[in-house]
Amino acid sequence: MIKPKLQETKLIDEILFSIEDVKGVDVNIMDLTKISNTVCRFFIVCTGTSNTHVAAISNSVRRHVSKKLKEKPFSTEGTENQEWVLIDYVDVVVHVFQREIREYYDIENLWGDAKITNVESKA
Repeated sequence: MIKPKLQETKLIDEILFSIEDVKGVDVNIMDLTKISNTVCRFFIVCTGTSNTHVAAISNSVRRHVSKKLKEKPFSTEGTENQEWVLIDYVDVVVHVFQREIREYYDIENLWGDAKITNVESKA
């Protein structure tokens, strides 16, 4: 794995903290750095158990990152239906899915060449 840049490390840590803070489940970090022509360097993928939970996770990520690192996402998509919310921080993109949508799109297999690290819950 290519070592993340310091700013990426801080961003990833803050995103993981904010997901854990609202009990996001099945969290994976996908390292895309060894794949040519990718849209970013890392994906963080997690699951929420309902529309409300997906909204809480995505709001937690945006709130914590903004407050702690003074960064706002380049773009955010999917907040209308809360089934799959994408939060784009350019080098790090966060995907917050409901379980059925995550299983349908199977993003981990779609990016099969990525190194995937499962993040264990601290609870």
